[in-house]
Amino acid sequence: MSETEFLLWVRGPALQGATIIFLLGIVVRILEIILLGRKADLAEARGSAVAGGLRTIISRSFAERETLQRTAFTEVTGWIFHIGFFVTLLFFAPHILLFEEVLGISWPALPTTVIDATTIVTIIALLAVLVHRIGNRVMRFLSRFQDYLVWLVTILPMLTGYIAFHRVGLSPPMLIAIHILSVELLMVVFPFTKLMHAFTLFMSRYYNGAISGYKGVNS
Repeated sequence: MSETEFLLWVRGPALQGATIIFLLGIVVRILEIILLGRKADLAEARGSAVAGGLRTIISRSFAERETLQRTAFTEVTGWIFHIGFFVTLLFFAPHILLFEEVLGISWPALPTTVIDATTIVTIIALLAVLVHRIGNRVMRFLSRFQDYLVWLVTILPMLTGYIAFHRVGLSPPMLIAIHILSVELLMVVFPFTKLMHAFTLFMSRYYNGAISGYKGVNS
């Protein structure tokens, strides 16, 4: 198989397979949560469940001052690599062209220099997260294989994308193929690991907030 044929396979059957696993996995995981249901609360309502749920989504998105003082490194690096990842995904011109090809919609791209700098900062933040996890005795003890797997499949698209853009080492078709493969690996792993929190995070916060709101308790 030539490099061009390999790239075509990666962009064709491999991407289609990864997309199917990604979408079906997300649907199944969300259905599992919804079908669990919950027992009806027969107590008299003392507040609004909807308001409580929405309030908790907002309040839990930012660490309290005391928590931030204890976990400042984790909070800051977490925000950096999350924002950096999505900025690179959504505002890099080639990515926008792909979204336009698949979804039929597009939007303005950020300058390449901005995306380049964002990618570097994001990679540094992810490396710092790994070093902190390994260097902290408690975090190292609590870490499992999945934690390192999630870290790996998150940093690989950023790293391979940066290398492919700057054409380091291999031929452009092979670099692009490796980058796309890293994205496909992320897509396949996503629904079955902690990465799924990107979809369930707000659901769980709303659920907990709604319970408290119904009881008239601020959470």
